[in-house]
Amino acid sequence: MAVHKGSEGVVKVGSNTIAEVLDWSLNESADTIETTNLAATAKTYVAGKPGGSGSVSCHWDETDTSGQGALTAGATVVLNVYPESTGSGATFASFSALVTSIDRASGGGEGIVSATFNFTASGAVTWSTV
Repeated sequence: MAVHKGSEGVVKVGSNTIAEVLDWSLNESADTIETTNLAATAKTYVAGKPGGSGSVSCHWDETDTSGQGALTAGATVVLNVYPESTGSGATFASFSALVTSIDRASGGGEGIVSATFNFTASGAVTWSTV
């Protein structure tokens, strides 16, 4: 059984690594289409089109112009999510992502300012190996 530490993960905009990533999430889903007919005694469904959404949270770094700076609200970028590193044989997801919103928050007092970039996949999420 393969086990991976979160600290091994990397998220990239195209080939540019996003700086200061704290965590990320990627939710893959599929629409459900009801197929129940009038004579049925229970509802039935088939899978519809797949999709995805998620977020990348970081310590905010305004100098990261090709990573965090590329993630502006309304932008469409290619995201590459590497759960287990970028080394040879590592698995990663690649997809076109529409940045839907950005949340920036103060850590309060001596805390670090954070930024969370929320996205929706536009097209298929493809899993490959490096």
